[in-house]
Amino acid sequence: MNELSLVAQAAFQPANTADIADAIVAGSGLRIEIDRRRGRAAGMNPSGRFETRERVTFDDGWESLEDMPPFRTEVQVERPRSVITRNDSPDIPFDRSINPYRGCEHGCIYCFARPTHGYMGLSAGLDFEAKLFAKPDAPKLLERELAKPGYKPRTIAIGTNTDPYQPIEREWRIMRQILEVLDKANHPVAIVTKSALILRDLDILSSMASRGLAKVAISVTTLDRKLARTMEPRASTPAKRLEAIRALNEAGVLTGVLMAPVIPALNDHEIERVLDSAKAAGASEAGYVLLRLPLEVSPLFRDWLLQHYPDRYRHVMSLVRSMRGGKDYDAEFGKRMKGAGPYAWQISRRFEMTTKRLGLVRRGMHLRDDLFMPPNGSGVQLSLL
Repeated sequence: MNELSLVAQAAFQPANTADIADAIVAGSGLRIEIDRRRGRAAGMNPSGRFETRERVTFDDGWESLEDMPPFRTEVQVERPRSVITRNDSPDIPFDRSINPYRGCEHGCIYCFARPTHGYMGLSAGLDFEAKLFAKPDAPKLLERELAKPGYKPRTIAIGTNTDPYQPIEREWRIMRQILEVLDKANHPVAIVTKSALILRDLDILSSMASRGLAKVAISVTTLDRKLARTMEPRASTPAKRLEAIRALNEAGVLTGVLMAPVIPALNDHEIERVLDSAKAAGASEAGYVLLRLPLEVSPLFRDWLLQHYPDRYRHVMSLVRSMRGGKDYDAEFGKRMKGAGPYAWQISRRFEMTTKRLGLVRRGMHLRDDLFMPPNGSGVQLSLL
């Protein structure tokens, strides 16, 4: 096995056996030059976990790495057969969701959805931020699925995997078309986003909210603009997100704040400040999710942490593992969102006390589903009898 193979292998060793030296070695071998990834969070672009070969970029002396082009956002069209995704997870309060896009240009380094790019033969690293997939047929597919005989309406969650208001939505406008379908059918929708672009659709959302059909959660991870820029490079600034909460609330849209993720020793000291600021902006609900590092997300996050906060690396990862049974991540239902152990309990208690003091609701209002009117059935196969 050559040196490059060892480097690639070291990057994906289980987190509980990797120390700082291992991570530095791995990062130096797989890391992409800063000029090629400017404005991106991930520092690496390792091959997807389903690929049989690991490809590593290195200077062999024949061609300078400086001549290689930067990672630019590329969008491909995806043509799914259906658009509503079902789930039966006991950890989340919805059983169906829609993802207008695959991959996310916001590039949040901690995003638990990064490993899904492996199903496309792509990397969870820079590919997840730069090689995106849009689903322009989603509005038509949604209309067809809502028109099927026997469909029972329940709140559809949007933004639970990748952000529906990421920058490419300005051009593709898929999310707006989805909202138009839901609005026409009087179907309830709950949206999570980090983008102030949601205010573009305030006309639809305020109309739906007046009928008890729409609610929004704005994700505010930090109030530190520098931290936000390195951790969530292409998402709206914290100030813009608070402005979005204010504008949505003033338009009559039930709006909450979601602090996701809470990262120990990095942003957990901001819990009270984030909730105070969101309440002042008009938020009426609040929630949080503990940092999740499944599969490829762990080495990507650890490499990012070493690049930007090397002095905190040991402390952050030690606390993470103390809440995850000694590992970087525990996928067990009931623990994956909040963690376990004394430090996880402390975070939960602080959040509970602050929301109680501010009058923020932990579990929000249920949306109405009794107003649902199925679309006209265009594209639905008719019965023979």
